[in-house]
Amino acid sequence: MSLIIGIDLGTSTTEAAVYRDGRKELIPNPDGDVITPSTVGMDESGNWVVGTRARAQYLLRPESTAIEVKRKTGTNENIVLGNARYTPAELQAKLLSYVRSYASSYLGENIDRAVISVPAYFNEIQRRETILAGEMAGFTVERILNEPTAAALSYGLDHMEEESHVLVYDLGGGTFDVTLLEMFDGVLEVKASGGDNQLGGKDFDERLMEWLVRRFQVRHGKDLHGDRRAMAQIKEEAEKCKMTLSEAEVCRVLIPAICVLNGKPVEMDETVTREQFEEMTKDLLERTHAPIDCVLEDAALSEEKLDRVILVGGSTRMPMVARDIQDYIGKAPSVAVHPEYAVAEGAAVQAGMISGEIDAADGLIMTDVNPYTLGIRTNDDGRGDHMSVVIPRNVTIPTTRTERYYTCADYQTQVLIEVFQGESRIASHNHPLGKFSVKDIPPKKAGEEKLDVSFSYDLNGMLKVTAKLLSTGSEKSIDIDMTGEHTAAPDLDKWKEAEGAKAYRTVIRTAERQLANADELPDYLAEEIRSALDELKTALVTGDTDGAEDAAEWLRDLLQEAKDAK
Repeated sequence: MSLIIGIDLGTSTTEAAVYRDGRKELIPNPDGDVITPSTVGMDESGNWVVGTRARAQYLLRPESTAIEVKRKTGTNENIVLGNARYTPAELQAKLLSYVRSYASSYLGENIDRAVISVPAYFNEIQRRETILAGEMAGFTVERILNEPTAAALSYGLDHMEEESHVLVYDLGGGTFDVTLLEMFDGVLEVKASGGDNQLGGKDFDERLMEWLVRRFQVRHGKDLHGDRRAMAQIKEEAEKCKMTLSEAEVCRVLIPAICVLNGKPVEMDETVTREQFEEMTKDLLERTHAPIDCVLEDAALSEEKLDRVILVGGSTRMPMVARDIQDYIGKAPSVAVHPEYAVAEGAAVQAGMISGEIDAADGLIMTDVNPYTLGIRTNDDGRGDHMSVVIPRNVTIPTTRTERYYTCADYQTQVLIEVFQGESRIASHNHPLGKFSVKDIPPKKAGEEKLDVSFSYDLNGMLKVTAKLLSTGSEKSIDIDMTGEHTAAPDLDKWKEAEGAKAYRTVIRTAERQLANADELPDYLAEEIRSALDELKTALVTGDTDGAEDAAEWLRDLLQEAKDAK
């Protein structure tokens, strides 16, 4: 079989590794480095530049260079380079294409399969966008692997006989993850995961940047925030300063001619002590405490029962990180893996397990958990927007859970099952995963008809949701690929352009008028009309003739029910 590589697609840097000939091997880029800046840009000729070259041009052309793109994964925010706009997936695809190119050259064969790591706390849409970026780069993405789990794999492969509870503390360039694992007899079992997708080395850099900008303004009366080139230089020096302060007590920040005042160039010249830096970033470090508490609580494990704390991510090189962990949980962290390389090496171990490079009989057995709560929308709050939990977060997968529900309105004949992922008690504040309808419910008084809703979550990332009507035994279900191929949602505004749309124009307009006065309808009925209307428009846009007729029939029934309700 062809080689599969492991990729740590980081906020600040990206690393790739392979498992071959019985060992983990980091893959160097064309510059001979195993660490590649996660930077993408366009040069003056309009050509793409990636990695070290892109990072070098950032100081001179920040408007044509993108850094820290990973922070925008899963958002609708586009990134402007020059006169063009790009999605985060498009820019990450450029970076991954570069990795694929140099990996193929180094390994002497076409590399088109990869395991890509993501923060454990990435949600479903962020994982799908990462897969999309990999596919756009020409990879078949064999697995999306949680970063702390990858680091634990790298560690566990060399400690197969160890029996211990391990806390992986992963503070990277843009994200923070904490994962608790249990190791025994070659089994690596994830017990709980948590984190903060908006906390990383970038935030520590920005605190120092703000301090330097304020000091400059006090000294010279000029605010540099509006000067992109000056801010790019300050960011570069702030990162260097942070690294220096990990080794020394004092660092001088000197930027000659950072701007021009009264026709003369002015320099930035400041001295920063480690004590000052730690004081200005103290609250950022304290933000790691809540996820640690949450993970220990979810795993029902006390700090005293932790056997080892492993540090992962370049930002853990800051001395205050180890001190804070020691003070907070009473356990000194160990340098058991290389903080910058462990995730890529662990992804390579997973790749080796998939490809057969690692014998399944001799390799680790790994289990994982779902990092987010899964549930459906119900009317328990009286507003029809309650998140009813079916699978709590940090349940070991594979798993199947079933909850029983009841009709909420008299003579209700249909139920809309909407699936969500997230921790809010309000369903609409969470991430929607999919929906389907159960029809032909016998019309009875509210609460008399029962439905069992089952969630089955397997190791391949497939979530199957099934609703069974107990009185008739009829079932309806939906399959949700939690890590599958990303497909863009159809533009429902284009339904009028679809073939056969004229036949449904009246029912669609009637439904839209009903929804304009939705406050006059029962909450469940308004939501079902909205869902049926979306199904009809989607079927028209995608050319699903049978689906359009089914959705239209459902919508007509709902509209008649709405008319009767008035």
